[in-house]
Amino acid sequence: MKRRVVITGMGAVSPIGNTVDEVKKSIHDGKCGIAPIKSFDTTNFRVKLAAEVKELDTEKYFTPRELKFNDRFAQFARIAAKQAMEDSGINVEDNNSIGVLLGSGIGGLSSIENATKILEERGATRISPYFIPMSLINLAAGDVAIDHKLHGSVQCIVTACASATDAMGIAFQRIRDGYEDTIVTGGCEAAITPVGIGGFMAMRALCEKEDVNRASIPFDKERSGFVMGEGAAILVFEELETAKKRGAKIYAEVVGYGATCDANHITAPAENGEYATIAMQKAINDGNLKAEDISYINAHGTSTNLNDLTETKAIKNCFKEYKPYVSSTKSMTGHLLGASGAIEGVISVLALQDQFIPATINHNVIDENCDLNLVLNTGINTKVKYAMSNSLGFGGHNASIIFKHWED
Repeated sequence: MKRRVVITGMGAVSPIGNTVDEVKKSIHDGKCGIAPIKSFDTTNFRVKLAAEVKELDTEKYFTPRELKFNDRFAQFARIAAKQAMEDSGINVEDNNSIGVLLGSGIGGLSSIENATKILEERGATRISPYFIPMSLINLAAGDVAIDHKLHGSVQCIVTACASATDAMGIAFQRIRDGYEDTIVTGGCEAAITPVGIGGFMAMRALCEKEDVNRASIPFDKERSGFVMGEGAAILVFEELETAKKRGAKIYAEVVGYGATCDANHITAPAENGEYATIAMQKAINDGNLKAEDISYINAHGTSTNLNDLTETKAIKNCFKEYKPYVSSTKSMTGHLLGASGAIEGVISVLALQDQFIPATINHNVIDENCDLNLVLNTGINTKVKYAMSNSLGFGGHNASIIFKHWED
């Protein structure tokens, strides 16, 4: 018999709040976290907007020296993990085989940029000896393990914008199948840098509008590209009986996960959404569910023309005549790339807890080709038993994970 997996702790650093409680309030209020970029001068950039993390009090969690040799993406992960571990109430001394499984698509981009600048201006001998560990994607998971003395399997998943959802899905499977009892999972990203913005701008993937309320507008007919976000979200996944034995509070249950690859194009999704459909169906089957059981889908919904149309087709192909509620909270958070599935996982769990479906905000113009059961501009209070979160990534990666309202 497969073991049940529950969520016993959560933490978040995001454009709409630097704790889970702040994220929850922002989601209910429909707060937009998008603003003009402050981290660098955008004078020579067509893209002016991003969803940056704001007013993060790092010294609440670490001394400046403790964070000095971390790239921003790893700092976000460490802080969100501190929150999640404290929230979970786990005594690490009682369980020395806790694992860490995080996702990130790009990793230490600012460290790579800084080292390149030093190389060009001052020479190779002036590059920091900390440059390599600061840039490595796996060091986010490694740093979290070091912070909390976690000795289980520690890994980092890299599947572009599906990274965090794949990390959570694999964590779910490892616990369900008995490899670990507890895994700290989620994702982190910090690519709002000149090279990060410039690279996506060169691809014509980013929105170039300057109105923050008409920038990230998933499923709107006037959508014109995604808005980059940054941050981290961490969830503690735990085997049910282990959680019960220590009297843990339980946020939700994880019940299904599915993943596929389009094997179609390095950036463009398969136009008919066939393999995104299959990923959703695999997650439904994995949870021994029917399509009609899903109350809410937190869509990948990037606000690009191709993604939103393709995902619409995929959802319709999976759910047929049944129309679950759908929204894209990237309208508030922007697109956190490899961390997007993690913050959207937290938001999906909050939807289950609060019986509240968040909206796709700032939606003005109906696109007849995106004819889903969209929750637009204002969230709704309704019964939510199962929530699905979708993530699609460059390389054709598709991942879907399903959470269930906690019932003992």
